[in-house]
Amino acid sequence: MRFDGFLRVYQESSDTPDAAGDAKVLPDLSEGDLLRLLGLDPSQHFTQPPPRFTQASLIRELEENGVGRPSTYASIMSTIIDREYVRQDDQKRLMPTQLGELVTDLLVESFPDILNVDFTAGLETNLDSIEAGTRDWLDVTKSFYKPFCADLQRAKKNMRDVKGEVQETEIPCEKCGKKLVIKWGRNGEFLACPSYPECKFTCNFTRTDDGGIEIEQPETTDEKCEKCGADMQYKYGRFGKFLGCSNYPECKNVKSLNKPVPTGIACPPEPQGCGEGEIVRKVSRRGKIFYSCNRYPDCTFAIWDKPINVPCPECNAPFLVEKTTKRAGTVRKCVREDCEYSESLAEGLSVEA
Repeated sequence: MRFDGFLRVYQESSDTPDAAGDAKVLPDLSEGDLLRLLGLDPSQHFTQPPPRFTQASLIRELEENGVGRPSTYASIMSTIIDREYVRQDDQKRLMPTQLGELVTDLLVESFPDILNVDFTAGLETNLDSIEAGTRDWLDVTKSFYKPFCADLQRAKKNMRDVKGEVQETEIPCEKCGKKLVIKWGRNGEFLACPSYPECKFTCNFTRTDDGGIEIEQPETTDEKCEKCGADMQYKYGRFGKFLGCSNYPECKNVKSLNKPVPTGIACPPEPQGCGEGEIVRKVSRRGKIFYSCNRYPDCTFAIWDKPINVPCPECNAPFLVEKTTKRAGTVRKCVREDCEYSESLAEGLSVEA
């Protein structure tokens, strides 16, 4: 230090408790002075990747970029999780799935004008302007729809047909001996026989660290099939894990792992149901309660609203359904879609559906 200047009257304090005394300054040095090495402390630092999004941090990111509204954040989270574009690990972190990465790549490639943050944030601003009356909704719609139509027509011609793509493997089919191929389904990649529909063999697989393919062995149980006597296996479908016959497709017997709870209400007659079974309460793979016929898969009747064993006073349908929301309270309505009967239990009044 040649001249202490303002330091003569002001010294900046330190927030560190162990930083005692004045700041260290270099001693007087001259060109060519020899310095003595007192110590050498090597250290190495690695750049850490950004942390995975959680639902909370992803919503915060959307807020900072002006994407979405508080009323839409819940539906955004529900969509990407329910469609299995992402999955949550034990620490609630969102991990992209193979299906999510594929869908994202296809959409960004085919719709670059729409699949970006600036467009979405700008559209939110335009919607606010329409609400404020400073912009016309028709002009905003045209400015979006014309380029979207052009991208849509181009995507119809140029977008990859993922479901039509197959990748050959060296793994033989267990039933006909032909080499299996990799196909895409709603739950991701799977192995299938190229002779479909003559041979309907399919199975799941995993990729090894060296890029190889290993067939996932089905998880068997001690339970026997009630129809053909073969072993029952754990399988996965659109409603989660279930028991299926190992002799599929010759035997299509299935069993739900969630024990159905009887309601004492008969399944409605055709065309809605079968008129023979009983409505039972079940739980979906995401824990949501629904009601369906106990003759599934022979009868596919299913509803989300709770059935009430009271006939409809207008059309004589066998039962009503009940639903409770914060906005409307508890409402009972007819199970038939073409009947407009609805009754609010909170007010005891009949209202139009």
